[in-house]
Amino acid sequence: MDRAQKQEAVATLKQTFSEANLVVITRNLGLSVAQSTQLRNRMRDAGAAYKVAKNTLALIAVEGTRYAPLSDMLTGPTALATSSDPVAAAKAAVDFAKTNDRLEIVGGAMGDTLLDVNGVKALAELPSLDELRARIVGLVQAPATKIAQLVNAPAAKLARVVGAYAAKDAA
Repeated sequence: MDRAQKQEAVATLKQTFSEANLVVITRNLGLSVAQSTQLRNRMRDAGAAYKVAKNTLALIAVEGTRYAPLSDMLTGPTALATSSDPVAAAKAAVDFAKTNDRLEIVGGAMGDTLLDVNGVKALAELPSLDELRARIVGLVQAPATKIAQLVNAPAAKLARVVGAYAAKDAA
């Protein structure tokens, strides 16, 4: 990797750090190419990105960003999982680590807040942004549905009473 490629890699990583709301540091303990591809696909499906980067380049890129405290975690064979959704990267990494012991979660950061392994796991258990939006829409729609049912109920009862009287008169 020549100097220009390194500068481009640092610029890309710096942009990633500036756009991400969550960064999870993982340690690869011998993931095969197929396993790594599977992890990348899971991350992509969750709306996250997974990148293996040289620690020296990542250390340069993290300087001056809100993720600067992560520099202590960038030792050994590490990779970065990032997402703009505050939960997506953590959820995908933790789910993959449950089924594959070759991926170890080192820690991470959400904005200025540094997270340890347990913090990342706790974050992964939270519902995603899309799930929260769906719950809110459901909560907003539920009262409207109830109101419609209550408004229609008296008319339905009245129709049944009139129908009963009509059946009684016909008999």
